[in-house]
Amino acid sequence: MDDKEDNTDNSTIFNYRFKNIALLEEALTTPSFRMTSPDSKDNQRLEFLGDAVLGLLAADMLFREEKDCKEGELTVHRTHMVSTAALCAAANRHNLAERLRRNKGAGALEENSHSLADAVEAVLGAAWLDGGLDAARSIFDALELVSNAKKGKWRINPKGELLQLAQSLTPPRQPVYTTVSIGGKSHEPVFNVRADVAGLGSAEACARSRKEAEAEAALKLLEKIGLVK
Repeated sequence: MDDKEDNTDNSTIFNYRFKNIALLEEALTTPSFRMTSPDSKDNQRLEFLGDAVLGLLAADMLFREEKDCKEGELTVHRTHMVSTAALCAAANRHNLAERLRRNKGAGALEENSHSLADAVEAVLGAAWLDGGLDAARSIFDALELVSNAKKGKWRINPKGELLQLAQSLTPPRQPVYTTVSIGGKSHEPVFNVRADVAGLGSAEACARSRKEAEAEAALKLLEKIGLVK
């Protein structure tokens, strides 16, 4: 099924229609837009609110549906569900990049751009203000993040599984994690990390902490070599 949205209705996003379109406009305004329109309000405050809303909705869903999971497992599931990679994938499914307000002349966004993840959270924050919990949950459901929580053993501890795989090789070897770059805002950095295993290859991932980025990179490498689908 094609999840691309019809963007002819500028008040609707992620299958939710905003009553206050100004809130949606603010949620879609990246900080870079203010370079050419300094009087505009960017989406950073809404992103802050949306991050909390996203965490609440993810925790609530997992608590209700994963009745056999312990606290640690729930935390891992939630991390996968709300990761930068998961939010970017949802943004790309809904053509969010085309809706963002950015500075004039900006090039195309990469599929894993933190601007996309930030905007998803900002839209959730805006929906909370526009229509409360029901509005935010409507968007949360449309994002279809739940599939990211239902992971097999490789996804519960991808770094541990990659280490075990690397040490089973002849000769045994160790995964190497390299911080490729650190971007984002000074108080909310985004880490781009590469995982390498000699003989198996490498993979990169972005996340808001080095630990999460390492786990995502390990998971991507496991996917690359066909151990995770």
